[in-house]
Order: sequence, then structure tokens, then C-alpha cells
Amino acid sequence: MSKIKLSFALPAFFFALSLLLPGVGLAAPAAAAPAGSGDQYLGFDRNDYPGDAALRTLRQHFSFVGYWITNPPGEQRNSWAGKRSVLLEQGFGFLVLANGRLDAEILRQQRSHHVSPAALGRQDALAAVASATREHFPAGTILFLDQEEGGRLLPEQAAYFLGWTEAVAGTSFRPGAYLSGQPVDEGHGHTITTAEDIQQRIAASQKQGKPLHPVALFVYQDACPPSNGCTLHPPPVSASGTPDTDVWQYAQSPRRPEVTRACAKTYAADGNCYLSNALHSPDPAMKGLNEIHLDLSVAPVADPSHGR
Repeated sequence: MSKIKLSFALPAFFFALSLLLPGVGLAAPAAAAPAGSGDQYLGFDRNDYPGDAALRTLRQHFSFVGYWITNPPGEQRNSWAGKRSVLLEQGFGFLVLANGRLDAEILRQQRSHHVSPAALGRQDALAAVASATREHFPAGTILFLDQEEGGRLLPEQAAYFLGWTEAVAGTSFRPGAYLSGQPVDEGHGHTITTAEDIQQRIAASQKQGKPLHPVALFVYQDACPPSNGCTLHPPPVSASGTPDTDVWQYAQSPRRPEVTRACAKTYAADGNCYLSNALHSPDPAMKGLNEIHLDLSVAPVADPSHGR
């Protein structure tokens, strides 16, 4: 997943994906991760489907996988489409992901096509719901909107975001969001994260008597600390810095040097994370895993979207 940080509406691009390389990072015993520790489970996501041959080895380490139901950010096609049954056969749980719109796109639609941000959000939400239905995700599955730009949302971003989440809430699916847990300086000693912004908006709606539906939070915060970098032994979800986080993405590839200096040695020399046991797999097909970089996440359940 690519990430774009927005500080006072000025986006700075960064791309994300992560895992472990031979001799790099803190590799875990192969059988430990899927079952979790009893209270937390590991997952991965990436824009490109890793290939059927890689799933067996990946499942040795991970309980759930990010599953795109739209084209991932910056992509013209979705290589995950039609792969749900294959992943189910391997026992994976799901983080169901739907790409959102950048602020510039929202404004462009408003200027050129006279589509309001809220209407655009509802339109994209219904498209995501239709896609989730085609992929045979069951009723009650949480669909996570990919909110790439961080910091406090601008008015049009908030209108789009809440138009999307409220539209999903009006269907048999439930709304969630992938968003930033990275503090952005707002001046005068005050910081805000996108996750906090959304939590505050929902709380305020309750007080105003116009309650918004709850939104499940998939928070990205790869700064070290609270993250300990590219490892299969992350801190608990409660350490993410965002209260009530459902899923914490704690590592990205390539790493962001400005926030990962303290854990830089856990990443490969190229800044990415790769699965360390791939080079030593007896199955020649598994050697391709050494070229697959992913994002790393942790959750208190093995199927965060409840998409099985």
C-alpha cells in the first residue's frame, strides 16, 4: 500500500510494504505466527498478489492477509480479484481493503463533474460493496477504506470519508478505515492523527444527536518506537498509540528513514523486509519469496474483517 502523509493539506508521498530478509531483522520460528500468542495475530498486505505458490510458506507465519476488492493505489488492475477461495483453502483470515480518493481527486470531481465529496464517497462505497459481493464476502464483513493522506482531514476529505463509511453502514457490510496513527504537528504544541480526527468526529456526532456509525480502525504507525521495526514479534496492538485500534500496521517497505532510525537494522539494506526462510526453503518455487516485500500488521483476532 502506498501512503501519503498530509500535514496541513500538503501531501508527502511514501510507499509501504514489509517483512524479513535472511540475516536481517528478528526472524521468528516458522510455526509460531499463524496460531498467534492467543491474544494477537500477524498479517501482511501488499498491492500485488504474491502468487499461489507463495501462500503455503506465508501461511506458516501469518494468520490474515490484506485483500483488495478495488484496484490498489496507483495500480491499473487488481491482481487479488478472484483469489478469496484460494486464500480460504490455506486458512487465511482477511483485511478487506478498498482504495479511497486523494484530496486532489475529490476536488477534481467536484470542479469538473459537479459531484460533491459526500456523493462521491457514497458512489465509491457502493462500488466497493458490489465488489465485495462479487468476491463472495459474507454479510457483516468489514470493508476498510484506504485513506492515504494523513493528519486532520480537510472538509472535503471528511465529507468523502464519512459519505463512504455511512453508505457502507447502510448495507449488509460494516465500515472500517485504513488511516494514519502518525502524529502531525498542528502548532502550539498540539498534534493530531487521522485516527484521532475520525474518533473525535464520531464522538461529536453522538453529542449532537446525529450519531455516525462506528468505524473499525486499521492504523498505520511504523515509527520506532512504538513499533520495533521489521520483526515477527511486534508489541501488542494496545501499544500503537491509538486507543481502540482494531489492527496495527507496524512495519512498511520501504522503511521511512525519518521515523525508523531506531529500528533501521531490522530492515534489509534496500529498506524493505523479506521473509527470511525463503532462501532456505527446500521447495525451489519458494525462492521467489525473497523478492516479495510486504507490510506487517498485528491484530487481536485472526480474521479482522470477519470475512471468512
